[in-house]
Amino acid sequence: MKYVGGVDVGSTQTKAVILDEDGRLVGRALLDMETSMITVAQDAFDAALENAGIDQARVVRVAGTGYGRYNVSFGHEQVTEITCHARGAVSLFPGTRTVIDIGGQDTKAISVKPDGQVGDFTMNDKCAAGTGRFLGAASYALELPLSELGALALRSQNPVRITTTCTVFAESEIISHLAKGILPEDVLMGVHQAITSRCVSLARRVGIQPEVTFTGGVSRNIAMVKLLEEAVGMKINVSPDAHFCGALGAALFAREHAFGLGVEAPAAVAAP
Repeated sequence: MKYVGGVDVGSTQTKAVILDEDGRLVGRALLDMETSMITVAQDAFDAALENAGIDQARVVRVAGTGYGRYNVSFGHEQVTEITCHARGAVSLFPGTRTVIDIGGQDTKAISVKPDGQVGDFTMNDKCAAGTGRFLGAASYALELPLSELGALALRSQNPVRITTTCTVFAESEIISHLAKGILPEDVLMGVHQAITSRCVSLARRVGIQPEVTFTGGVSRNIAMVKLLEEAVGMKINVSPDAHFCGALGAALFAREHAFGLGVEAPAAVAAP
């Protein structure tokens, strides 16, 4: 059995996956960003190999994607993150027509054609408002781990409106609300609502069509999932592997090129 890999070097985390010849996802790894993107790319790939239980010699092709895709020095090709997120989302949910990806530093909205190709896209890569970094500011101000923010926000009864659209000033506004005695859950729900508003506004530029698939690390936040569903008026797709969607798309492109497959190659599925 031969294998391929995909490495998604993001602004805050790096994800890597390993697929076998049949397109099964057999290994995955996620590492926080280090000083050197080159180092963390290799470390994530090595961790994915270990998770898959194989050595690098059995991997015939690797594709890099993401913010730091050119730092995947051991890769054979680089593919844009827009293309990879669309491909990864469609492999997980074939009916995907809209992808909303909320990352650490940017948010992307992608329309997907019936054949799985990218139709249109938009992203806010100039400002971190409406991204994971906005939640990071709340996490820091409240001294709570990111993993607890969503559940706490859902306890809110009287959410406060966050007026700033700038992440730099968000922390100050959050601290100001807390100083006034506003409950943490009400402040947090306000933060989540602000992010939702920005994301949906972005998605409307490309058109929101069912099915909608939510990718990126923020997709693990249950409050964000609930608010996005309410905002778009439909159930959205969220996979346990949503965080790895970019890396998965990269690996699928590597698989096509390694084994001479066309665009109709079988979608990747998790190994049993």
